[in-house]
Amino acid sequence: MIQFKSVAISDIETVVSMMKAFYAIDNYPIDVDVSRTLFKEFISNENLGKSWLILSDNEIVGYVILTFVFSFEYQGKIAFLDELYLNEKARGIGIGSQAVQFVLEESKKLSLKLIYLEIENHNQNAQKLYIANGFELHNRKLMTYKIK
Repeated sequence: MIQFKSVAISDIETVVSMMKAFYAIDNYPIDVDVSRTLFKEFISNENLGKSWLILSDNEIVGYVILTFVFSFEYQGKIAFLDELYLNEKARGIGIGSQAVQFVLEESKKLSLKLIYLEIENHNQNAQKLYIANGFELHNRKLMTYKIK
């Protein structure tokens, strides 16, 4: 049975440990001390977003983070599905799809207007998961500017 539990301060070490594994997949850098600090801030301010642990048969198998943004174009609060991570044994057995459905249900409760997400081009499994759950490829290009 799959369950979702809001991330609490006491869960931060668990989530950061999974973040390390998630970021290692694509060789993303991670500063665990910064991640811990950011999670404390994130959890303490509900206007920033929501995060949940994903449990399968009472065992933590992943996490999901939804961050909030306000958009005039989309007429209100939208979200960025910032991270959805499942450990290896939880992949390919439907838990990801259940997690996406959970996020979509929560998004309705939160009166969100739109959810953005990004995936790596090589991650075809993630792309298939999101398309199967109603996400569409966006016709715009995502650009970034890193503030120094």
